Amino acid sequence: MYNLDTLTQEPNLRKAWPNEAKDFTPWLASHLEYIGNILEMDLELVEKESKVGGYSADILAKVADAEDDSESYVVIENQLEDSNHDHLGKLITYASGKKAKAIVWVVKKARDEHREAIKWLNDNTTSELGFYLLEIELWHIGTSKLAPKFNVVERPNEWAKVVKSTTEVSDTKVLQLEFWQAFIDYAGKTSFIKSFSLPSAHPQNWFNLAIGSSKCNICLEAKKQKQEATVGIYIYDDKSLYHEIKSDKQAIESVLNSKLLWTEAKKASRFYETKSFDMSDSTSWAEVFKWYLEKCIILKKLVKRYL
Repeated sequence: MYNLDTLTQEPNLRKAWPNEAKDFTPWLASHLEYIGNILEMDLELVEKESKVGGYSADILAKVADAEDDSESYVVIENQLEDSNHDHLGKLITYASGKKAKAIVWVVKKARDEHREAIKWLNDNTTSELGFYLLEIELWHIGTSKLAPKFNVVERPNEWAKVVKSTTEVSDTKVLQLEFWQAFIDYAGKTSFIKSFSLPSAHPQNWFNLAIGSSKCNICLEAKKQKQEATVGIYIYDDKSLYHEIKSDKQAIESVLNSKLLWTEAKKASRFYETKSFDMSDSTSWAEVFKWYLEKCIILKKLVKRYL
């Protein structure tokens, strides 16, 4: 028999964060992995209370675009109360002023009219911009500490944004979305889903898989121009973890039966394996998908030893 406890919601968010500006914003700024996991982006804090005209966005973060190494911005606006018209108007201002890639609105409770407004914005803006409406909750098990839980209320419909206008989006973006959706469909029919949760597909050349730690994830890539696929571990900002793993380089490459590429940037680090393939040839996708699955299972087991 399992000894189970009761999962209980704490309705008063201010028990964890008494003041929105002084407590919640600093906490969220130092825990961007919660938002990053939802957006499937590696976020790095730029500044709190970022000025946009006469207003200030609660949090400005940036994400490195893996395709061309340029930086895009993510604006996060939060409320410990229900959504309101004032903050909705500010979101539009922030999206314009910061040239954001994503706008994230975190609220205690999303009102129906604001859900519809965010949905309308996603349906009527370009594929380069996404609006996210999130509700935050507090939960605890028995007498445990309070734990935050983010629920996605509205998010961009990637397929709709990409295919709605061929003048907005390149053929490569459409191909990328088709490729990753095909990968999700392929993996979803195997035992792979017992080990990994599959995120949604996006029109980009990478696809992240969580492995149970905010320190790192498995990163898959499909590069059309280079005609190669990659699979490996992406470590966000933990040099000690990277060097600890790299110290066992020979053993790891032996288990994977492959020569790996090891790279170390200013903050992020990664090691990965490459495979040649023509992304434009859909008949070659299944072989790459099978390769992804095999390597991901091995990588997850290997890295777990260091976490």
